[in-house]
Parts: sequence; structure tokens; C-alpha cells
Amino acid sequence: METASSDCNVKPDEQQADGGMEADRTMSRSDSGSGDDSLDGLLNCVPRCPLTPSLSPRKRTTSQSKTEPPLLRTNKRTIYTAGRPPWYNVTGTTFKEAFVIGLCGGSASGKTTVANKIIEALDVPWVVLLSMDSFYKVLNKEEQELAAKNEYNFDHPDAFDFELLVTVLRKLKKGKSIKVPVYDFTSHCRRKEWKTVYGANVVIFEGILAFANKELLKLLDMKVFVDTDSDIRLIRRLKRDISQRGRDISGIIKQYNNFVKPAFEQYIEPTVQSADIVVPRGGENFVALDLIVQHVHSQLEKREITVRSALASAHQGQPLPKTLSVMESTPQVRGMHTIIRNKETNRDEFIFYSKRLMRLLIEHALSFLPLKPVSVETPQGGIYNGKRLSGQRITGVSILRAGETMEQALMAVCKDIRLGKILIQTNHDTGEPELHYLRLPKDLSEDYVILMDSTVSTGAAALMAVRVLLDHDVAEDKIFLLSLLMAEMGVHSVAYAFPKVRIITTAVDKEVNDQFHIIPGIGNFGDRYFGTDAPSDWCESDEGMDF
Repeated sequence: METASSDCNVKPDEQQADGGMEADRTMSRSDSGSGDDSLDGLLNCVPRCPLTPSLSPRKRTTSQSKTEPPLLRTNKRTIYTAGRPPWYNVTGTTFKEAFVIGLCGGSASGKTTVANKIIEALDVPWVVLLSMDSFYKVLNKEEQELAAKNEYNFDHPDAFDFELLVTVLRKLKKGKSIKVPVYDFTSHCRRKEWKTVYGANVVIFEGILAFANKELLKLLDMKVFVDTDSDIRLIRRLKRDISQRGRDISGIIKQYNNFVKPAFEQYIEPTVQSADIVVPRGGENFVALDLIVQHVHSQLEKREITVRSALASAHQGQPLPKTLSVMESTPQVRGMHTIIRNKETNRDEFIFYSKRLMRLLIEHALSFLPLKPVSVETPQGGIYNGKRLSGQRITGVSILRAGETMEQALMAVCKDIRLGKILIQTNHDTGEPELHYLRLPKDLSEDYVILMDSTVSTGAAALMAVRVLLDHDVAEDKIFLLSLLMAEMGVHSVAYAFPKVRIITTAVDKEVNDQFHIIPGIGNFGDRYFGTDAPSDWCESDEGMDF
């Protein structure tokens, strides 16, 4: 599930491959906030860092956006991040927005350090750290020349693209997948590759002018001003720019006196009036950090919602929706169901006949794609009036692990198809589905997406997977949910929340028991297919196991 600092998760491009989702994090190029802030520390640093001209290349030249593993690393421990609980209700509508913390303060005040310590103390998954540094405007030739001579004011509000920043943060707050620009501080332009971020429960947004825009302020649920002594900020800036950016002292002092200090006094310091909390001494103020963390936890608790229990009690006695297509139960299809439903069937037989059904199901589903008439000339010179797919690309997305078994059948009938994966598992403490991993191809918005899972009972995991696709701007009517076996409850749940999604299966069973297993069902499809035995206290997503 794409996120943040050395400790977050959310999901990047091609995508979002982080073991815990799109683990994407946008880091700041300012605010080192750590190390020795004394003048002695500065002087000790200088001999190891030769004073180079101000035009020398920096060691770090871009606003950082890194893909991280799904781990939260601290000084004391390594935490494997948990899954993302539902962020929508039974209607499929986004119910809870991400909680956004705004961190403001002067350059090198320690904003990133404060952000990292908040993330560490929060100890919750799906945190995104978004830096204002990624939203600098692209400079024209004249402005680039000024920047090369330390004569361009990067601390002025006009240096930032607030329109793009507000748009990105608003979408991220609403749970949408967003793309963050990567700013190159050498060429003063944006890199071609933008980073994809998705799946935030908490967004920490930091920047020197985080409170300088009215529309931006409306998006912040908590506003924190990091107040650090100006001498300490100057020392940090000197150390950072000498050691990390290859600049000379005279250029740094010139820029500080001409732009940094005046901008702080004129634009940054006055915004402290907008802050809910002022944190003196930055990351070393543990009392203030503890108060922030307590407040965020209380807000997150208020936003908790349940989905599966609501699904189980809804839609009883309703007719099956028109968007459902059940493959004709021919003698062959019924015979294959008899074999794979039989608990005595061995694994080889189970796999063989499951694959046959999957192939038939995929072929059946493709018949619902839009086709356009086309005429071709045969080898004999005659004209044949036929059909052809009307240009749109097809992408397959499997719900791990059982849905992955359907990929081979899809690839067998769709040449050069792109594939994505979503891992959804049940939290046994809450009974709710949780998003643990996401990897989707780029630019899905125009594609027809075939979403695959072996079985669907309550529809909780399918609902989450469809919501993920919608958050990535896939059109609802271009999503096809395919499953070998569904329960009526799951069909109703998906159709009620997403009435334009086409639901396609080989069979529908009427009942779901108290453990959310389909009756008569097929058993744990993943275990039977892969030859594994899940421990009694573990299970896959509800759809992975007939549940």
C-alpha cells in the first residue's frame, strides 16, 4: 500500500512496488536538523568539505522521492508496517480523509527531523511525508542565471507552484493516487519521471511556506510551527550547504542575508499565528511531540469504520443485479465444478480443472468488451465482415494470492497484457480487510481492467480492490470483476457500491456462514491450488479463501 520517510508507506510508479503498498516518500532538501549545531561542529566539518565555487554540482540534486520497503526503521527496532484498513463505507464512497499535519518553520529549523520523529512515535502504517521542495517552479533562462549566482530568491512565495501543490494535496487527502514532481536543483526544472504516491492515512506536509497560502491552510487538520533560534538555523544551513551541496561560505552568507533572512521575517515568521502548536527546539522537544502524537491518535480512532459486518447484514432477499453475468452451466461446466468442489479431489486434478474453468471464464468475459466492425480480405480474395477490439488497452489485476492463479489464463488469450497485483488480508482483531501491497502498471485511467479473484463471499476484499482502482482514475464501467465462484452476498455488495462494475463468474452460491465462508463453496482455493495448509489463526483475504 505508496509513503513517506524512512518509515512510511504508500505506493510509486510502475508502480507502487513497496512491499507494503506504494511506499513512496517525498523528502525535503532542507532541514537536516540533526548533528552538532555548534560553531565547533561547523569548523570540524569544513576541512573535510573543500570550499568549492557556488556553481559546483550538489551531491544531492533533486527533491527526493524514494521507494522504500514496507519497514519503519528506528534506532531501537524495525517495524513491519501493517495493512491499510478501509477508507470507504459500504457504498464504496471515500468516508474518511487522510489526516494532514502541516509543518512550517524557517530553513534548517528541523522540520524534517520533527516529521520523522512524529512518524516514529505514531507507529501507524500508511504515512506520507510530502515536501514543499518538490513544488518549486521551473525557472526560465534568466532566472537560472540568477540562481547560479545565488541571486534568485527561493524563499519567496512566488518561487513555489501553489496551484499544483494545493491540487496534489487535496487529492491525496481524499485518498486518490497522486503524482509528485521531482525537482532538479541543478537544472532548476522538473524531472520527466514523477513519483506516484497513494494510500495515506496520515500526511505530513512540511515546507518553509506551508502556512502561506489560504487554500493550503484549509487542507491542514493540524498546523505545527517549528521555532528554532536563528543562529542555530544559520549554522545548520552552512554545514548542510558546504557538505551536501558543494557551496562556498561567501555564497551561502550572501544568499542568507539577501533572501533567506528577509523572507523569514516577512513571510514565514508571521504565519506562526496560524499554528495550532509551536514547537521550540524542534525535534528535541519531546513534550510537544508527545502532545501532537496523542492528538493524531485520538483523531484516527474517531475515523475508524467497519465494512465487513455491514456487508453481511445488507441486501438480503434482493434480486441479483443486471451487471452480473453467470456463465452458462453446461454439463461440462457443471462437471468441472463437481470435481473442484469435491474435498477428495487431489491437487493435480484440482489445478487442471480450475485452469480449464478459468480459461472459459476469461473467454466469456472478453465477449463484453466493446468491439467495432471491421472488414478484412481473406487469402482467397474475399471480404470477411468481422469485429475487432475498439482500441482500448486491457490490463489484468489479481487479488493475491488466489487471484494470481488466473493470470496464466488471461495471458493465454490476451497478447502482451499488462499485469498488476493487490494484496488484501483480513485483520483478525477487527475482522476487516486491509490493504498490504499494491503494484499497478502506469497510466491505467483509459484501460479496461480485468480484476481477478478465485472466490468472493462477502465482497469486502473485492470492494477494497475496486476502490483502489477508482482511486487510480480507472473508470467504474471499465472494471470487470472475475471470479470462479461468488456468494450472492458478495455480488450484492459489489453491485450496490459500484453499479457500473461488470461482475462475471462461473457460479453463484446462496449462503455464507458465520465465518464468512461460502456454502456449499469450494474450500480455501489458495491452499488447495498451491498445496499449502494455512494455520488455524491465519487466512487470506476473504476472497482468497471462499470467504
